[in-house]
Formats: sequence, C-alpha cells, structure tokens
Amino acid sequence: MLLLRLDVDDLASVRFACSPLTETVLSLWAWQNPVRHAEHQPLLRRSAPLLRQLDWPLLRALVGPGRRIPDFLTPHPAAPVPGIADELTALRATPAERMAAELADAAGVLGPHPLLRSGHADPAALLPRIADALAEVNDALTRVPAAALLHWSADRGLHRAAAHPTTQIVEHALAALAADAADLLTGPDADRLTACGSAPCNRYLLRHGRRHWCSTRCGDRARAARAYARRTGRPEED
Repeated sequence: MLLLRLDVDDLASVRFACSPLTETVLSLWAWQNPVRHAEHQPLLRRSAPLLRQLDWPLLRALVGPGRRIPDFLTPHPAAPVPGIADELTALRATPAERMAAELADAAGVLGPHPLLRSGHADPAALLPRIADALAEVNDALTRVPAAALLHWSADRGLHRAAAHPTTQIVEHALAALAADAADLLTGPDADRLTACGSAPCNRYLLRHGRRHWCSTRCGDRARAARAYARRTGRPEED
C-alpha cells in the first residue's frame, strides 16, 4: 500500500489543469525510448519526418538518460486551459539564475551536459534556443492528426476523418509516406526490398520465396516474354 502525505504547501501547489509545455517535454521520453511508450508509437511514426528535423542534440541534453527534467521546463499551469504560446513566453522569461541552478541540479552526478554548460556563462543565448526547440517539437506533433474523429455530412452520413486543415492534407499524406518508407529502409525487411523483375516496370517489392514481380500482371508479362524468346530464339529484352 502506498501512502501519500500532503502538507499545506503540497496542497497549494496542486493544479487540476494540463500544461501543454509539460506534455511537450514529456513526449521527448516517448521518442527516445519507444519500447517503454509503445502506445504513442502511431503518432510518433506519423510525425517522424518532422521530428527528425529538430534540434535533437539539445533536446537529448535536456531530457536524457540519467538526468531529471529541470522544473522550469514543466511549469505549473497558470490557468485551467493554458496555451502553449503563453507557456513558451513564460519559459523565455525564466530568470537566468533559476535556469542555471535547475540545470545543474537536474544533471545530478553526471554533471552538466556539454551542450548546456553555456547556460551558466550565457543563459540569455541558451534559453531562447531551448524555447524554440520545444516550440518546434509541439508544432511537429500537433501538425499530425492523432486520431480520426467522427464527422457527419449529408452525402456521406457518419464517417471518420482526420482533423486538420484542408491545406495540410498533402503534407500529412507525404509525411505518412515518408515515415513508412523510413521504417521500411531501416527495418528488418530492408534486405528483402528488390526491384520488380519485369521490364519496364520501375516498382519495388518485398521478395518472398521465389517471387520476383510486384504484381500478377508483371509476372504474366515476364513469362510471356520468356516464352516468346524461347519460341523465336531471340534473347529476352531487359
């Protein structure tokens, strides 16, 4: 049994609210340790092309193995439903002394990360970089729809669709395709990827058994070309 004792100060610090900045910072744990946060993988996979462009050396220095998250990155919400823009503004206004002290405390026995040591000498330069990096993380995650929501229209009736602006449909589609391609090229099936063996097809397939063609149509064309070559004595065309 776990017993928690709260004094007056503890109760005074309780907030029944959600901090977008805190959620953004904690999402970095899921990206760096996907095995422990498998429930978030669909969202992270769809947002991978955007997330890979971020300032990851700095983000890993802030939220890395063996290091606690500095308190100034996970603020108490100032309102029941705070906005990420307001919290990032407050983050940029963090006193230099507080940031330096909390970075040193969060480092623990590992000591300050080399990328964060400049925070002691020039906190005015490091703090905007931290805020900009976290803003980019939040932007990348919110630009990719997390779920298909329930909608109704006169022509389609009830249906599910991703909630994002129409202008971003192509962007989301390309991001999903890029993520799938990256997963394939770096995954366990990468060695099975091969070009279709039926000219002039330029598609690729995952080789399975003796299969060399991407479709039945390509297979039929290749077999027909082989039969014609045997019958006429001409070499098959590449």
